[in-house]
Amino acid sequence: MNDAQQSIIAYCRPGYEVDTGNELTELATQKALYGYPVFKAGEGYIRFQFHEPEHAEQFINEVAVSDTIFPRQMFLVLASIAIEDKSDRIGPVVHALAQSDISRCGTLFVDYPDTEEGKALAKLCRKFAVPLRQALRARDYLTRKEQLNLAALHVFFTSGEACYVGVSQAKMRSPFENGICRLKFPPKAPSRSTLKLEEALLTMLSARQREAICRAGARAVDLGACPGGWTYQLVSRDMHVEAVDNGKMADDLMATGLVDYRAEDGFKYRPQMGHVELLVCDMIEKPDRVAALMANWLTRNWATHAIFNLKLPMKRRYETVRAAIEAVGSQLASANIKATMVIRHLYHNRDEVTVAVIREI
Repeated sequence: MNDAQQSIIAYCRPGYEVDTGNELTELATQKALYGYPVFKAGEGYIRFQFHEPEHAEQFINEVAVSDTIFPRQMFLVLASIAIEDKSDRIGPVVHALAQSDISRCGTLFVDYPDTEEGKALAKLCRKFAVPLRQALRARDYLTRKEQLNLAALHVFFTSGEACYVGVSQAKMRSPFENGICRLKFPPKAPSRSTLKLEEALLTMLSARQREAICRAGARAVDLGACPGGWTYQLVSRDMHVEAVDNGKMADDLMATGLVDYRAEDGFKYRPQMGHVELLVCDMIEKPDRVAALMANWLTRNWATHAIFNLKLPMKRRYETVRAAIEAVGSQLASANIKATMVIRHLYHNRDEVTVAVIREI
């Protein structure tokens, strides 16, 4: 058996390998699936090795990337390949697939770690993907036309001489190359933090939720708003925003007539009309304090839904997030509020995670 079989690969932000490993260990243990993470700090991915072969497949079929915090992408490993002849990287991949019982897949990902070393592989991956796709289609490992509803093949290069080959299921994987939702910075946005909320709205909410919550004329509160990166996302959707901060808001946002600026303390502020559809918050505060504030707004029905960031400490980041989220969940349960919570370490985040608390719609 290939030494990497009965394992999965999970991509993450470099420096977050420990947190990703801790999270996957806990998720696997909850399902009575046992294993351990294998990684080197700063590599931007981990391999999670299960003790039983069937446990890896069960885990990857039951845990979606969207249900995790730190992993960007996950796939079941079929083989670990050492490429001895750089003039033929396709042959070893095809040979590995021939040794497996994989069904025909609908799409192909050729990825690399999100590190400086990994970025040097980008050109190789782009160049390699085209002939590999043709070879796989010729051998019926890949459908003639892309079918995103089918399983996907993954080839993940860790260097020019080594890669992992694996597979994922449609509803469980990230749809993005390298697990990264790349967005263009809007030129009229006042800060790059706007990308954090845009990514959250696009990837953490369903189309139905976005349509219902971010509708024209709906009201929102942005705590810690200045200079207006998050407010920009709401205003661009024609929402009315109460922007709360002691700093200065961008003039272009104020000129829209959709922003009511309040130079107040975000921890003491109350919505002007008693209730808003959406509360957003990206304040630099301790995560437990922000979590308590968000829970207070939701349980007092000052806001129907909330999207907020939790700033992470240097150590025990996963444990800190879990504690904060469990506190929010406990308060919602006590108030009989039915809501879904999605927690993600988004690509446009750095040392924070984004939380979306969405009531049933």
